[in-house]
Amino acid sequence: MKRRVKRSRPSRRSSVRRVSRSHKALYTGNHPEPLVSVIIPAMNEAGTIAAAIAEARKVHSRCEVIVVVNGSSDGTAEIAASCGGRVISYVEPLGHDVGRSVGAESAKGDILLFTDGDLVIPASQLRPFMAAVKGGADIALNDYSGPVHRSRPHPVVLSKHALNILLRRPDLKGCSMTAVPHALSRRALDTLGSGILSSPPVAQAKAILEGLKIEAAHKVPVGRMNVIRPKADGTDPLQQIIVADHLRAISLVLESGGERAGFSDGTRRREMVR
Repeated sequence: MKRRVKRSRPSRRSSVRRVSRSHKALYTGNHPEPLVSVIIPAMNEAGTIAAAIAEARKVHSRCEVIVVVNGSSDGTAEIAASCGGRVISYVEPLGHDVGRSVGAESAKGDILLFTDGDLVIPASQLRPFMAAVKGGADIALNDYSGPVHRSRPHPVVLSKHALNILLRRPDLKGCSMTAVPHALSRRALDTLGSGILSSPPVAQAKAILEGLKIEAAHKVPVGRMNVIRPKADGTDPLQQIIVADHLRAISLVLESGGERAGFSDGTRRREMVR
């Protein structure tokens, strides 16, 4: 007669420990039916990601936090998972702002709130963007225009102002989807599609051309909060990417409104030029 060997079940504690090692499987803390999806792209942000998630989670009781980790080698994904964030992880870098598209594609909430893994923004400063969308806005922008009182404006700041003028929204000044925090309604996401969010100026241009309601909701001076990254050979590749995105947005406006985007030629009499 064979003896039956009774197999002991793993304790709950040990099973939890095993799950926590797999950051792709951990979703603890996210509401099953979120009103707000907070999307946090992160790349090597081990020093700030836990605090960023903690503040994001306080935005609303029905909240999910989605952390899109790309190209990280410092444990950012594991830390985010241990904090209860839903982690979407990529070994290779996705490219600037692609994490926004990935996070938006996965989001369940009616309101999508975007911030960054290197910025610890208090929940009290994030809630106004959520409130603006709840109040009827399709896109709630950071009411931050960047430094505008310099003799030589920064190319990115100049690009933001120029695009809004061309879009006939000078009231937005330098407010842009390039800057976080900002929030989108589900209607805005359905209208724009998640893919376009990888190029925020193009998304902003399309949103205005499509008649979506855009407003500057609240000011968070992120210029003082951003980490200064080292620049190779004195050049800023991120600046070049953002300016190029604005040029693509301008191209979209010109395609929609003609070579002068609907603006008149003033008093010029070009036919007199020989």
